[in-house]
Amino acid sequence: MVVETDILGAPYQRRTIKLGTDDEGPVVATLVSRAAATKTDRAVLYVHGFVDYFFQEHLADFYVERGFDFYALDLRKYGRSLLPHQTPNFVRSISEYFPELDEAARIIREEDGHRRLLINAHSTGGLITPLWAHRVRDAGIVDGLFLNSPFFEFNISPLLRRTAGPAYSAMARMRPYAIVRSSASMAYGHSIHSLHHGEWTYDLAWKPLESFPVRAAWLAAIRAAHARLQAGLSIPAPVLVACSTKTYRGTSWTEAAMRADAVLDVEHIARYASGLGRHVTIVRIEDGLHDLTLSAPAVRARLFDELDRWIGAYLPA
Repeated sequence: MVVETDILGAPYQRRTIKLGTDDEGPVVATLVSRAAATKTDRAVLYVHGFVDYFFQEHLADFYVERGFDFYALDLRKYGRSLLPHQTPNFVRSISEYFPELDEAARIIREEDGHRRLLINAHSTGGLITPLWAHRVRDAGIVDGLFLNSPFFEFNISPLLRRTAGPAYSAMARMRPYAIVRSSASMAYGHSIHSLHHGEWTYDLAWKPLESFPVRAAWLAAIRAAHARLQAGLSIPAPVLVACSTKTYRGTSWTEAAMRADAVLDVEHIARYASGLGRHVTIVRIEDGLHDLTLSAPAVRARLFDELDRWIGAYLPA
C-alpha cells in the first residue's frame, strides 16, 4: 500500500484503502496518520461525523503529545475518499463502513505494530464505531472508545420519528437516492467556520455549511442503526461518552449557538450511553459545541482534561 504525504502536509501521511465497487463504481477509504515523537505501542483511530472529514490537527497534537500514534479514517464517500462519480456521504447500511474499519485496525495493529487501540469518534462516527466495536468484541481489537457527541437519535419530535421514519424507510426501498432534505440549519457551521463566528478553517467542498442532501436510503440506514444501538450493546472495552450540557433549538445562528450542541439533542446522548457496554463514563461539558473539540479554547481545555484523566486510568503509557 502506497504511503503519501497528506494534504495537511508533513508529518501527516495517508494511505488509500481500496474497497471494491458498488452501484456507483470504485470505492475507497483514506487512512491518515501521524507518528508520535518516540516509538509507542498505543494508537488512536479518529472517525469523523456526517458532512465531515479529518482536519482537526489540534486533536492529533493532543494524542501525539501523550505518546499515541495518531490515525484518522476518512470513510468512503467522505472528504479525501469522495470520488467524482459518487454521491457524497451515501450508504444503504451502516455495516458498509465495517470493511474500512476492519482494514484500518489491521493496518494499525499488524502492519504498524500497535498492541493497544483507542477509537475516538464524533457524531455519526460515534454511531458507526460502537456498532462495529460490538461486532468485533471478541477479537481483542478495541481497547477503549471515546465518543464525542455521538449520534444516538434524530433530533426531532417522537411523533415525527414514529410517522416519518417508516415512510422514509419505504421510500428507501423504491428510491434510495431520493432527497428527503436538501439542506440543514447553518447555525452550527456558522459557529465553527472562520468565515463566520468560529476559529476553524476547513474545506467547504467536503464540509459545506448547508450540509449535503439527506437521501432516503441513508436516513433508513441511520434509523436501523439507532434501533440496534438503543436495544443495547455489549462492548467490553471502557467507553467515555462526552456531550454538551445544552441543546440549541434555533434554525439560524445566534450567540447562544456558541455555547450548545446545535445538531443533536444532548439528552438523547446521555440517555442511551449507558447501554453501550459494561464500563461507560459520561461527561457533560458546559458550553460545549456539537464537536466538543471545536468549542471555545477554555471549553475544549476542560474536555481534554477529562479525556486525559480517562486515558490515564484506562490506557496508561
